[in-house]
Amino acid sequence: MGGQATLHLTEAVFDQTLAEHQEAIIVDFWAEWCGPCKAIAPTLDELAVEYAGRVTIAKVNVDEHPGLAARFQVRSIPTLLFFKGGQVIDQVIGAVPKAQIKKRLDAVA
Repeated sequence: MGGQATLHLTEAVFDQTLAEHQEAIIVDFWAEWCGPCKAIAPTLDELAVEYAGRVTIAKVNVDEHPGLAARFQVRSIPTLLFFKGGQVIDQVIGAVPKAQIKKRLDAVA
């Protein structure tokens, strides 16, 4: 059994999913056509395994769910929003190195 699967969030389930998870959640706002989004995806998959049980990784396709992108003022992608207890507590914009994401995660996980 590998690590947990990455959640794919929609506007319909977003708030409910956040409410169900007490651990930290990273929400990756991305799009199919975005090169940097694809570059950061394997890093997020690795983190999902490394932090299994402490952090959940979720994705929102901004083309399919523009309302969520607008709600959180996501203007450039990839944008990673860190949630804890349903609140945004940190964010990272752009395809940053894994070490930088881990540093932020260790502060919240």
